[in-house]
Amino acid sequence: MIWYVIKLIVLLPLIGALAWGSLKLAQKAQAKLGVSQGQAKRFRIVETTMLSPGLKLAVIEFGGREILVSASRQGLTRLGDAPLRELGQ
Repeated sequence: MIWYVIKLIVLLPLIGALAWGSLKLAQKAQAKLGVSQGQAKRFRIVETTMLSPGLKLAVIEFGGREILVSASRQGLTRLGDAPLRELGQ
């Protein structure tokens, strides 16, 4: 029984330190792969609407066009697109 407690005291902080270290390493990797502040994004999510718990509609601005997509558990489906409209219209 005492052997189990000793192993628990030694290994539990070690596992916690490994988990914390892997999270910090993942954050650094994401920061290196992310878009820098000097670059403009190629797309922008204009609007989203939840239709049901598993279905969402989104309007995405990409390449001078607005694209309507549905997002579900099965993936994304392109529903239609239109030229980019101005804010005043």
